[in-house]
Amino acid sequence: MQKSLLHIFVLLATINTALAQKILFVDSAQTNVSFRGLSVVNDNVLWVSGSKGTVGKSLDGGRSFTWLHPSGFEKRDFRDIEAFDANMAIAMAVDSPAIIIKTTDGGSTWKTVYERHLPGIFLDAMSFKNNKRGVCVGDPINLRFWLIETNDGGDTWQEFPQPVRPPADSGEACFASSGTNIQFIEDDPRFEYGFVTGGSISKLFMMGKTRNMPNAIIRLNINHELESTGANSWAVNGKKYVVLGGDFKDYKMEMFNSTYSMDGGKRWQSPGYPPAGYKSCVIWKDGKNLIATGLAGTDISIKGPKDWQHISDIQFHVVQKAKQGTAIFLAGGGGRIGRYVE
Repeated sequence: MQKSLLHIFVLLATINTALAQKILFVDSAQTNVSFRGLSVVNDNVLWVSGSKGTVGKSLDGGRSFTWLHPSGFEKRDFRDIEAFDANMAIAMAVDSPAIIIKTTDGGSTWKTVYERHLPGIFLDAMSFKNNKRGVCVGDPINLRFWLIETNDGGDTWQEFPQPVRPPADSGEACFASSGTNIQFIEDDPRFEYGFVTGGSISKLFMMGKTRNMPNAIIRLNINHELESTGANSWAVNGKKYVVLGGDFKDYKMEMFNSTYSMDGGKRWQSPGYPPAGYKSCVIWKDGKNLIATGLAGTDISIKGPKDWQHISDIQFHVVQKAKQGTAIFLAGGGGRIGRYVE
């Protein structure tokens, strides 16, 4: 384990009315690592994960990090991580074989809790409703999305039977861009969680609360048709849904990169002023407005999801807010870790 001291400097400060939004850059000392997994437990505890088998943990709000390299996984890319406290976290690796590992001692040791050798298997993202219930989505196999679930905090995972896995169109898949294309839904008697897709078509799959309840499939007005296009992330706040994406190969293009619903997915609209370019992650930063990031930089919404303002050109992959607290962190390529303040 190796620690690096915090080195913070202001990357950008854009005046928005009386406030200045800033992203403070944390020197992670991991310049050859790309981070896409990020979980912020509270204002002090955060975990990141990424390429070259790298997992990082801070217990002091980013002032210092402990860098972990789970033994035997040095070449794996951990695209998503879910942390519950300073000691327990679950990391998901993309590509084959499908791997999910868990630590309960702060990262000193890791246990493989899911491993699947199957041609074409590729896990994309996880989401947890609480410290027990979680789901994970993967790219389609035989035109059916791969879904697994846990009810014991990730100690064991169960695969969905092939007949009940959601159907995919040819060329349709998910993006392992930020671990946020699958989310639990609150206050809906019909659906427990949903996930967004891209590629040949962009959809939102709404999964029934039980296997006996019907699912719903919503086609999204998001840029699609190419394997680099489509929905990458969605954020849920009650009945308010926001979906962002775009084209990661043409990341400055803004056309049809976002859509939102204010009534639980019944009606969808496009923003009057969309976020700048391709976005791989979006979250609610408070009850009204959002923050989104990607290769085209970082934007904040200023009138709910209707209008957006660009605040930084710095490229990040993922942004997350503390589950218990107010801290917002970002992570991306080149070992970049940032903190958003206003």
